[in-house]
Amino acid sequence: MKRQHFNKLYLLIILITSTAISPLYAQLNGSFVISGRVTDDQGHALEAVSVQILDTQFGSVTDSLGYFKLVGNKPFPFTLRFTNVGFAPKDVLVKSLNDKVSVQLFSQSLIANEVVVTASRQAEKLLRSPVTIEKLDIRALKETPAPSFYDALGNLKGIQLTTSSLTFKIPNARGFNIPNNFRFMQLVDGVDMQAATLGVPLGNAIGPTELDIASVEVTPGAASALYGMNAINGMANLITKNPFNSQGLSVYQRTGVNHVDGKDHAASVMTETAIRYAQAFNNKFAFKLNFSYLHGTDWVSNNATDQNTNDKNTANPGFPELNGSNNAAYDAWNKYGDENNNAVTVSGVNYQGSNQTFLVRRTGYWEKDLVHPQVDNLKADVGLYYRFKPSLELSYGYRVGKMDGIFQRGNKVQLDNVIVQNHRLELKGKNFSARTYVSIENTGDSYNLKPLSDNLDLTHLSNNAWRDKFKASLQNSLNNGVDLASAMSVARTDADAGRVEPGTPEFDQLKKTIIGINNWDHANAGIAGAPPTGGAWLKQRSRMYHADAQWDLSDKVKWFNLLVGGDLRIYEVIPDGNNFVDFSRPVDQRNKPVEVDGKVPDSSDFGSNVYYKKYGFFAQVTKTFFNEKLKVFASLRFDHNLEFSPKFNPRAAVVYSPNEHHNFRFAVQNGYRFPALFEALSFVNNGNVRRVGGLSFINEGLGYLDNSYTLTSVNNFNAAVNKDVTAGMTQNDAALKNRDLLAVTDLAPTQPEKIVSFEAGYKGVFQEGRLFVDLDFYHNTYTGFLGQVEVSVPKDGQVGSDEAVVDMLASNRSKQTRYRVFTNAKNTYRNYGSALAVTYRFYRKFTVSGNVSYNNIKTNKTSDVFVTAFNTPKWSTNLSVGNREIVKNLGFNVVWKWQDSFLWESPLANGVVPSFSTIDAQVTYRIPQWKATIKVGGSNLFNQRYFQYAAGPTIGGLYYTTIVLDGLFSKADGSVK
Repeated sequence: MKRQHFNKLYLLIILITSTAISPLYAQLNGSFVISGRVTDDQGHALEAVSVQILDTQFGSVTDSLGYFKLVGNKPFPFTLRFTNVGFAPKDVLVKSLNDKVSVQLFSQSLIANEVVVTASRQAEKLLRSPVTIEKLDIRALKETPAPSFYDALGNLKGIQLTTSSLTFKIPNARGFNIPNNFRFMQLVDGVDMQAATLGVPLGNAIGPTELDIASVEVTPGAASALYGMNAINGMANLITKNPFNSQGLSVYQRTGVNHVDGKDHAASVMTETAIRYAQAFNNKFAFKLNFSYLHGTDWVSNNATDQNTNDKNTANPGFPELNGSNNAAYDAWNKYGDENNNAVTVSGVNYQGSNQTFLVRRTGYWEKDLVHPQVDNLKADVGLYYRFKPSLELSYGYRVGKMDGIFQRGNKVQLDNVIVQNHRLELKGKNFSARTYVSIENTGDSYNLKPLSDNLDLTHLSNNAWRDKFKASLQNSLNNGVDLASAMSVARTDADAGRVEPGTPEFDQLKKTIIGINNWDHANAGIAGAPPTGGAWLKQRSRMYHADAQWDLSDKVKWFNLLVGGDLRIYEVIPDGNNFVDFSRPVDQRNKPVEVDGKVPDSSDFGSNVYYKKYGFFAQVTKTFFNEKLKVFASLRFDHNLEFSPKFNPRAAVVYSPNEHHNFRFAVQNGYRFPALFEALSFVNNGNVRRVGGLSFINEGLGYLDNSYTLTSVNNFNAAVNKDVTAGMTQNDAALKNRDLLAVTDLAPTQPEKIVSFEAGYKGVFQEGRLFVDLDFYHNTYTGFLGQVEVSVPKDGQVGSDEAVVDMLASNRSKQTRYRVFTNAKNTYRNYGSALAVTYRFYRKFTVSGNVSYNNIKTNKTSDVFVTAFNTPKWSTNLSVGNREIVKNLGFNVVWKWQDSFLWESPLANGVVPSFSTIDAQVTYRIPQWKATIKVGGSNLFNQRYFQYAAGPTIGGLYYTTIVLDGLFSKADGSVK
């Protein structure tokens, strides 16, 4: 027998043997096994019904045939409780082991009995949650027409799911939408999925597999009063299946195709495979294993929209013939190397009888030529669980994920072989929990597209050498009577002659070389024969250590319920010599270590690790009045990041329920967001602009906080200077004349961002549970809003001096040091909105549901140091129609989505995102005797091409077939063969 066949057989024998001996092992240790079946009011099997022995942790769920098996050791008699969304709960008394448990559940309210834990860190009915919260249970996740359960988040009320890549999607809520959302927290079983140095969770790259997800709870509003930093705009809590309750072997296979129109790429196959196995022994020990692998061709970002049109003063508005495709200062959304910091001033050009000055951008490279289209996501996790007694459980979990894709911060990053791991250890009791975990990040072979494009161009010619070559060709064409637009085109071709072009071996080799260099500077730019020294490698390593605990003291307090808790978090940054450096020793402005005691540290030694620490505590009091019709919540959280002064986050909420079907809620809370690692500690040169964190000690000796002009004012200043020079003034005289156009930045060191959030809402059930209404209103006030401003520091003198003014001339670019600084806005920002969701269940299990969201922001009278980028459509809506069983074992669901057009603003790209609408649909067929489910569907069914943000990918249709095999090796009664 071949070795691989023997290994497969051996694994199969182990699986079957372990499942077979489990019931026998239970009997020998004084436990019992209860099994049975659950059906609906029409006699059809009900899957994923929760079965729980009351007052214990013993539980199970039904399989695809409606069967369950439950191991316990509670003395007879006891009560089993059966619950499932859309059905009335049912309690069944079990008197002995001989009782046959056959249960029929009857339809009821869609969510009347749903329980959530995220809103107040305790289990409570969704209807009586003190804040807005959305939940997707296991049935909703299976029935969604979205390609994956994670994509289904975009169907929730008030949630936008922003797609940066096929493998990287980020939820946003209530405004200030960005592809890397620092203000939205994502947990998996209480563990923060954040990749520390990148500052955000990488979508679901290391999250649950499709087979292991049990439910998703999303709070689309401030949650920092209980959860601390980063949760000021919402949080998602992904809850996985417990191996004690969900056992057996399951297999998932999805095969799809995208790019079906062939416009950006040839039609491509996408596949995703997942396997889950879980087993429990005597309700004492359990384990689960998960594995999944996704591979496909990414969506392409190839939008040629010009964000520096010729009417702007950063182009050439005095020459209308350079409009449109003739724009010499063209800056495309998805092209790199043509940005403002790569502009050259071509002055002294004799045109129409006088000397003229033109602003010209370098040519750059398209994103599609810099990234690789094939992406994948490999992830696995293992969980080990041990119960000392029914109410005390110890568990260990390990997760690892490897992913490719596109990530956007200030610029776009090609994620390549990024690996994030975490280890979790948790102890849970009846009224307490304690958890600790570590997250380990390695950005692998990732690279930044901006320095890659810059260094591809600069390896050919420096900016000054390219400018001189361009000017000579331009003047020659003009002297020969060529019109200005054509002369500009010829000059660009001549200046670019000899640079590497996409599709050639030379381009591929140089690109590979630059990607392998961990230094974004370019000291040898344009030196003939010199190898490139400027690179693009994003080489980041970090670790995040976290510990938290909470204790429910309600049984020890007489007059109210009390929950207390605390957490500690430490970020450990390993300096890479490029993005993060050792701030304990001096560095020059090019980010390189200088001599210390007559010696320069070795280039491979980037110094000591840097630590960024915070801790916090919270207490929450709840009390009911008037026969539990009024419930009051009050909480206070204390947070201290050691770089800042301590902060207090209070929250007060009330829920009024005149009866169980109608619930009104009101809440107000504070929230603080401490700067993420990159916002606080970064120090990197990127395209002649240094990205720097906002902490005061980083500014020492550099001057970007207290000795700089805003880049916007520098551009306005140079536009005015060029007009005066054209009229005959000298550059220096024109500079001094227009000095008042320069705006001093005058930045303070970065402080935490603060939000005060008010929220009101209503949840109600009508028509005997067939109609559900959920309405909310919110108003947020932000102070110290965190963002980026680009500034220019003069080489000579202090801002305001003649020397500093002259340094700001475009021709003196070498005398300016440009910084993009993370800092706080000076204005206060207020945004507000509302959302409504309605679900109606009617004839023969048909369900129609819809939601509509409105978000807006109040305009300030004065401009700020940077654009805060609300980036959210005023209106968005979803409408769905479905039937989980229109005929026996066959169901369907259709979702229509629409969102309004809106203005997108970011450091990378600005412009209008047009409105768009899409239709998703799926048909599901269950084959109970095979324990199989087949799902056929399409996302963006009619292939309406759209993009969600400026410079984002163009998204088309994705069509898929999914096959799930669940509960393999099980007998009809739920036991294991």
